[in-house]
This record gives sequence, structure tokens and C-alpha cells, in this order.
Amino acid sequence: MSNSAEKPTLFDLTGRTALVTGASRGIGRATAIALASRGAHVAINYQSNESAARDTLSAIEQLGGTGELLPFDVSQSDAVTRAVDDLASRKGLHIAVANAGVTRDGLLLRMKDDDLETVLAVNLKGPAYLSRAAVRVMMRQRFGRLIFMSSIVGEMGNAGQAAYAAAKSGLLGLARSIAREYGARNVTANVVSPGFIETEMTSGLPEEVKKKYLEATPVGRLGRPDEIAAAVVYLASNEASFVTGTVLRVNGGLYL
Repeated sequence: MSNSAEKPTLFDLTGRTALVTGASRGIGRATAIALASRGAHVAINYQSNESAARDTLSAIEQLGGTGELLPFDVSQSDAVTRAVDDLASRKGLHIAVANAGVTRDGLLLRMKDDDLETVLAVNLKGPAYLSRAAVRVMMRQRFGRLIFMSSIVGEMGNAGQAAYAAAKSGLLGLARSIAREYGARNVTANVVSPGFIETEMTSGLPEEVKKKYLEATPVGRLGRPDEIAAAVVYLASNEASFVTGTVLRVNGGLYL
């Protein structure tokens, strides 16, 4: 008879259901795949790019994981509530990752009302709607992980991104307030704050802008979406049960 005991698996999410908004590409896609690779059933949210969302689902299934598509507009409160309630009634809901985001860059004096409203609606109101709907489920089951995808811009500001910075900064206050309100129910709320990451959103930036960020980043390179996803997996896990109301910076030292 063998005396060797089976080693526990770190960050095991087997039996958990996760919802990731904006999961069709970039950081959201990497996050959905990473959560599924640890055993979670992942609901892949998207608004319009069904083809990309199906690609994410296919990648999950190729790894032996499970998932489903869950289209809705994160900026619409009723749509968010319906989607969360539907998912929870069928699969439960243990992990909610508010990742969906948009930018409408420009100097504040030139910013149009519609652009300001869009940025705030998607990047700040959307996560508030999601967490409000999710926490109802999580309170009852006395377990929940709320994870908000902020940005280094939300912490240090950036010229030409006043609305985006304001919205991403607001997620810090949202998470910390939720942490205080629902910690006794074993519901945690945390923020991941990425630095300069290789995504479609950053690929269109002028080369001189990229060069400036690279020179200011101590590790001397851009981050990868899977490195952000790894931070989310940790915060979603049982190993992070005593971590709440915090900001986990994954920025290569660009902002310390």
C-alpha cells in the first residue's frame, strides 16, 4: 500500500460557476479560459461579437473545460439582472468578473456628453449592476467572489482619458464598499489593476506612446492577458478567502 498522499491542487475551482463580462477577446477571453482550466464552468458574456465569443468557448472546450455563451449589454440594468438570474437558476453563480470596458479618449474640454455617458455606463455602472445582481445570489449561498477589472489609468490618471480614469478609479471604491457590506457572508470583492497589456485596445496606439510606456516599465516589456488572468484565478480561489477590498496591481512596476 502506498504511503503517498494525493497533493491538494492550488486554485481548484471545480464545482464553481463563473461569469466573465467582455469575455470574447483580450483580457476577458484569457480570464475565461484560465478560470475554466481550473475547473469552473464559465459563462462567456459578450454584446455583439458572437463569433469571437464562440472562439473563446471553443478554446475552453478544447482544454476539456465547460462553458456557455451569455450575451447581454452590461450597461443595461434589466438585461444584467435577467442574465444573472437565469444563469444562477441553472448553474449557480460563485464568481463574477466585471471585465467589459470601452474607451472614448479625448481631452476633457472636447468630450461629448454621449461619450462620457458611454464610458461611465459600461465601465462603472455595468460593474455596479453586475455586482448588485450577483451579490443577491452569493449572500444566500454564503460564498462569492466579485472581481473588478480596473486599470493603471484609474490609479495614476492619464491625459486624454479623464472619463475612463474616473470610471476605473470608481471601481476601487465600489469593491471596497462591497467588501465591507458583505464580508460576513463570505463574499469578497477585489480589484485587478493591469498595466500596459498586449491587447486589441492597446495595439492601435502610436509607436511613440508604446515606447514611452515601455521605457517607464521596470520589467521592460508589455504584459500579457494570461498574466492578468492568473491574478483573477487567485482572487477567485479558496486560497484568497482572506483577501478582500484590495487592489492587485499587475503592471510590471509601471506604477508602484
